[in-house]
Amino acid sequence: MDTQPLIIRPRAEDVEGQPILRPLPSAKCRSVGPFVFFDHMLETLYPAGKGMNIRQHPHIGLSTLTYLFEGQIQHKDSLGSDQVVNAGDVSWMTAGTAIAHVERTPEPLWEQSFKMHGLQIWLASPKDHEQGPGHYSHHPASTLPVSDNLGVQIRMIAGSGFCLESPVPVLSPTLYAELKMQTATTLLIPTEHEERALYVLSGDVQLNGETVEPHDLVVLPAGEEMSLFAESDSHAVLFGGAPLDGPRRINWNFVASDPAAIDEARRKWAAGDWPTVPGEVERIELPKSRSEPTPL
Repeated sequence: MDTQPLIIRPRAEDVEGQPILRPLPSAKCRSVGPFVFFDHMLETLYPAGKGMNIRQHPHIGLSTLTYLFEGQIQHKDSLGSDQVVNAGDVSWMTAGTAIAHVERTPEPLWEQSFKMHGLQIWLASPKDHEQGPGHYSHHPASTLPVSDNLGVQIRMIAGSGFCLESPVPVLSPTLYAELKMQTATTLLIPTEHEERALYVLSGDVQLNGETVEPHDLVVLPAGEEMSLFAESDSHAVLFGGAPLDGPRRINWNFVASDPAAIDEARRKWAAGDWPTVPGEVERIELPKSRSEPTPL
């Protein structure tokens, strides 16, 4: 067994004017627990009259989770959901067989300058949840459990760990925690989840005595407790869970264990045979090539 952490440097992308870093998936690592896609929306100052507008697009076989540190996003989907998501809230959408959604800056924010900063991730659904109806739920920041001891704050965004359990309805054993550590504090990362990874948002940290740079994603060795030390005030997320129940394919915005399901989803979206978001006309058309996913 390889006992050395795997370090992944993210690639820079731009989505509708929003700069992002995307460490997952990578050639070195396709998934960590159920997590198959990880976007860090970098802190961005939007002037008045500017904002983010991700037009109507489809998903299958996954759950999306949006979590903001700053700013707001309006989520609308083909189930009829229409929700403003504030910083600290969780926006959770499970695609099932077919869903479409829109993510954009709420109208009031377009009238002023504002900052956007957050994370958007995809979790592959277990095989027995890939088909069936979609689902959306919104979880205000006040509903997420928090532990705050000796200068280390842990907020459980989704799943469970550190004796905390989030109300987000995950579909498999999951760990997704926000970590805020004051200078000279230490956190022992337990082995309660088989697959784990650490993403450093900011600050100077060491993992088992080795420096981890900001924006590094570190996949932790299975079965090994790790010690995280903050040399300065630091901000990170820890995520993972049980391994996937088989390999997954990602094509554009579709995730599936069966390639035929992706081919069918591509055909249906291209043909307009798909649930639509009420009140929305514009949509992102199917790329001619089998391209990178559209986040959000």
